[in-house]
Amino acid sequence: MRVAIEMPKLNYGMETGVVQAWRKGVGDPVQQGEIVADIEAEKATVELESPVTGTLVDIVHAPGDEVDVRTPIAWIDADG
Repeated sequence: MRVAIEMPKLNYGMETGVVQAWRKGVGDPVQQGEIVADIEAEKATVELESPVTGTLVDIVHAPGDEVDVRTPIAWIDADG
């Protein structure tokens, strides 16, 4: 089953975030809770965790892309 990694809403007024860097690449295995990307929101950069265990199969937005909150930025094929 494919599961989206979405741009998180980190605070009440946040409408967009910027993908700073990917720590995992397409084809890499990921564990639930593992850091997969760095996201910039306003003046802070936060670590984005994988929502599930599986394989990262698609990166939709590259570093530097500004993305609306709750928009998929990558997809994982979940184990099980």
